[in-house]
Amino acid sequence: MSQTEEELVERARCDAEAFGALYERYVDRIYNYVFYRTGNVSEAEDLTARVFYRALAHIAEYRQRGAPFVAWLYRIAHNLVANWHRDRSRRHEIRLDDLVTLAEKKPGPEHLAEQSEQARALLSAMARLPAERQELLIFKFVDGLSNADIGRIMGRSEGAIKSLYHRTLLALRDQLSGNF
Repeated sequence: MSQTEEELVERARCDAEAFGALYERYVDRIYNYVFYRTGNVSEAEDLTARVFYRALAHIAEYRQRGAPFVAWLYRIAHNLVANWHRDRSRRHEIRLDDLVTLAEKKPGPEHLAEQSEQARALLSAMARLPAERQELLIFKFVDGLSNADIGRIMGRSEGAIKSLYHRTLLALRDQLSGNF
């Protein structure tokens, strides 16, 4: 019988197997989030491990406050990524190359070159967005989360997320208006 998240969290306070089940449930989502924020596979692996190490170390202090457990994990990941960026004192581009899909047919070299340039321009524009807007795009397009789910994770209302998403798309459009 599959346990609910709340039951697993409660058991994880004293049962490593239950924490392992939470790890299996969320490790891919946290890794993807960290990877797209750092753009580095080895750093993403290291930071993801640190997220779950911290979660395990502090699971006794976790309190359900209306947001899912994964929101707490995302908050830990956000803090670790922010520290990672601060420690390196430089900004990394988010590598979303894997998300850019090519046309079904084999396009010619000109089309590929144009598409590659458009992808670079989009990624560059996204990297210039504030971290909160980058997170929103990752939650929306990498994790495929709904506005309501994103709102719970980011601690905002669904309407606030819709508004932020709209403003983010307008900002990207403005940055890209001369590139395409």
